Amino acid sequence: MTSSSTVFQQFYALTKPRVVQLIVFCALIGMVLAVPGMPSADEFKVGLLACFGIWLVAGAAAAFNCIVEKGIDAKMKRTSWRPTAKGELSDTQTLIFSAVLCAIGSAILYVWVNPLTMWLTFATFIGYAVIYTVILKPLTPQNIVIGGASGAMPPVLGWAAMTNSVGPEALILFLIIFLWTPPHFWALALYRVEDYRKSGLPMLPVTHGNEFTRLQVFLYTLVLLPACLMPFVFGMSSWPYLVVATVLSLGFIGYAFALWRNYSDELARKTFRFSLVHLSALFAALLIDHYIF
Repeated sequence: MTSSSTVFQQFYALTKPRVVQLIVFCALIGMVLAVPGMPSADEFKVGLLACFGIWLVAGAAAAFNCIVEKGIDAKMKRTSWRPTAKGELSDTQTLIFSAVLCAIGSAILYVWVNPLTMWLTFATFIGYAVIYTVILKPLTPQNIVIGGASGAMPPVLGWAAMTNSVGPEALILFLIIFLWTPPHFWALALYRVEDYRKSGLPMLPVTHGNEFTRLQVFLYTLVLLPACLMPFVFGMSSWPYLVVATVLSLGFIGYAFALWRNYSDELARKTFRFSLVHLSALFAALLIDHYIF
């Protein structure tokens, strides 16, 4: 029993559950905002199936990522525990697991949601697992910026699931996550710089130094602020969201400014953690605003 549980836990760990949960949550926001008022029974069913399908394909991409980066993961304290890095699961086992998840998730999306959502989700899989992980990540310090397009897709997938289209509202949500991604990951890279240096990955703090990276984090949070206000400007939300978005974005800017002016690993950690709060609370505010105001 223990052995079976351990194997299950190892495969489950390959899907990077916390990351995938955030992906599905962002997709859910796209679904909710695409439907005026409360969803009908049929829309609710489609939404559940879409969440499940997106979860499976996102988990497949995460598992594939673990194969490609197992050597890098083994060198980094943050990722050395992963089953592929420790040799607990073979490449063949992981590849089969990834393929099965992707196939089942894609079938669910194609048959019970719509083909557009399936193709967009599959394109996101290719963008993250192949274009970002295999090509961009080891090639350029701008890997997070370019690869951030894949990470910004979940609200678009959610919107497509409910409307069978990609509207400007979905692209606004995409833009928010796209601009949020670099300061989020670079804050992490700042206090994990030695790990990245050992891994050989050309992350910005390794290639351009601590001070330059801190400036980029700060500049990106400045650009992120107006993007976070766009749902209000475009009529997707009302005043309560505007207040929450402004406070959260100014808080992120405050952390980034303090980090730029007076660096410490602890402040970089706090900035990284606040970035998670920022995105989660921002999208939660959109959700609450949609139904209450």
